[in-house]
Amino acid sequence: MDDREVVASQIGREPRSVVDVVARCHLALPTVIRVPPHLDDGTPFPTTYWLTCPLALRRVGRLEGAGGVKKAEALIDVDPAFAAAYRQAMERYETERDALIDGDAPAHRPSGGVGGTRLGVKCLHAHYADHAAGNANPVGADTAASIEPLNCAMPCVAAADHSVARNPDWVEPR
Repeated sequence: MDDREVVASQIGREPRSVVDVVARCHLALPTVIRVPPHLDDGTPFPTTYWLTCPLALRRVGRLEGAGGVKKAEALIDVDPAFAAAYRQAMERYETERDALIDGDAPAHRPSGGVGGTRLGVKCLHAHYADHAAGNANPVGADTAASIEPLNCAMPCVAAADHSVARNPDWVEPR
């Protein structure tokens, strides 16, 4: 299966940039893609690592709905070591993304750290994607501890009639 088709099926729309898979699940399907700092149409995009796995998206969404962002922000406020690791992750993310911007890029540039934020935790999905891509991110690691394992028994997408689509038989593992 073509990665671009798989990602389009996973996220429910065509990707707005090249698809560069940086993490895969145990079924060899994309879990995280790297997105360039400018989308194909030139739009600045601050989120370098984008979560595509439907199971992870579902579980992180539940975590956010249960107050996960506020919990992460509270941990930053009370744990100096966690806060320092968070700041390092944000700085690394911004530096890494900015290094990908070429000199001919549009004048408008993405800014901020994970998810484009400068202060606070904007999105657990982006932090988890950063962590799942192999980067040191304490919010992403904390999120991983709450949503993993991502142990699907069957793939979330399947090839059918020369195309790729969401697998209607896929169910969330317990």
